Amino acid sequence: VQLVESGGGLVQAGGSLRLSCAYSKRISWRKAMSWYRQAPGSQREFVARIAGDGSTNYADSVKGRFTISRDIAKNTLYLQMDNLEPDDTAIYYCNTIQRFTYWGRGTLVTVSS
Repeated sequence: VQLVESGGGLVQAGGSLRLSCAYSKRISWRKAMSWYRQAPGSQREFVARIAGDGSTNYADSVKGRFTISRDIAKNTLYLQMDNLEPDDTAIYYCNTIQRFTYWGRGTLVTVSS
């Protein structure tokens, strides 16, 4: 089972990025998939989640700015991040709980002021 994130980079405040998480076919899209992030010196925190039925929920800090989605045919999870702020700087991780809990290795997002 693999989760591979991509799409991170350096962006100015107010800019946008779209993260992708490619997952192996053994992952069932019927289970929820999530994005988490970990800023330097901080604990990993929840960002967004999409359930098997497509319903979504977000951390208050990103609500209205980030959008989680998926392409089932492409086995890919996305996180569209708009109006980025310096506090969004972190390593972003893809996560799913199937029979076990799986994490990707992360992709770094840096937002400059």
